[in-house]
Amino acid sequence: MRARSGKTVLRKRARMRKLTKGYRASRGNLWGQMKTTLIRGGVFAYRDRRQHKRNIRRLWITRINAACRLRMVQYNVFIAGLIRAGVELDRKMLSEVAIHDPATFDQLVELAKKHAPKPAAAVAKSR
Repeated sequence: MRARSGKTVLRKRARMRKLTKGYRASRGNLWGQMKTTLIRGGVFAYRDRRQHKRNIRRLWITRINAACRLRMVQYNVFIAGLIRAGVELDRKMLSEVAIHDPATFDQLVELAKKHAPKPAAAVAKSR
């Protein structure tokens, strides 16, 4: 007797068709391309879940840097001053404060300036 595709295979293909719903052209119709596209999509999804975190952190840093430049202070000096002052706000919160509460961010900048490390040229002259 000839072996035909049984329930298991048909169920597997139906599951795959459901996952590739909305894919263009043969990527959602043909079995081989469905498989390939799903695997590639999974690889991209895995990679980009990690890259998304990096991109969001870069965005926060860019926003903080822009807010600092408006107040005539460099980003690295600002962060170093906050660390020395013992402020435990992360970059996400600093970004939100910079956007939504400029007055508070001004106070943070002043605090950071007060606790900022002295430039290397000033340290060398004092010796």
